[in-house]
Amino acid sequence: MESTIDKAHFLQHEYAQKLAQIPADTTPKWGKMNVQQMIEHMSDYVRIANGRTHMEIVTDAEMIPRMQAFLASDKPFKENTPNVLMSDTPPPVRNESHEAAIAELQGEVDHFINTYSQAPDKTMANPFFGHLNFEQQLQLLYKHSTHHLRQFGVE
Repeated sequence: MESTIDKAHFLQHEYAQKLAQIPADTTPKWGKMNVQQMIEHMSDYVRIANGRTHMEIVTDAEMIPRMQAFLASDKPFKENTPNVLMSDTPPPVRNESHEAAIAELQGEVDHFINTYSQAPDKTMANPFFGHLNFEQQLQLLYKHSTHHLRQFGVE
């Protein structure tokens, strides 16, 4: 399992580079999002982790320990993992380009790292996994980011 330091380094210094290498017209192995929609989707979820977007927890309280146990594991998200907060049709893109979407995501990742460096004991609510600390948020973002890289053929 990757260390916290390795995951933080990946998200802050390698993830955007990997995304930039995916041609904008790449067909996903699963799902309905195109590359730019996926990148913007990741920005949305980093905003939850960094506190810019506040979400109510939608998972039943008694399921949170199981969800957090999965989160702590090395098990990847399955292909086509359902997300009850997303419509069946991906939203239209909001950035003018693939590159602008990556820049937006990088800014959100940097804000995430900065937020927790200033308040290491902070926890924030994730709609599916409950209240998460930095290490848990980082694990979730790492798991989520590698899931979507696999979706577009990047291992």
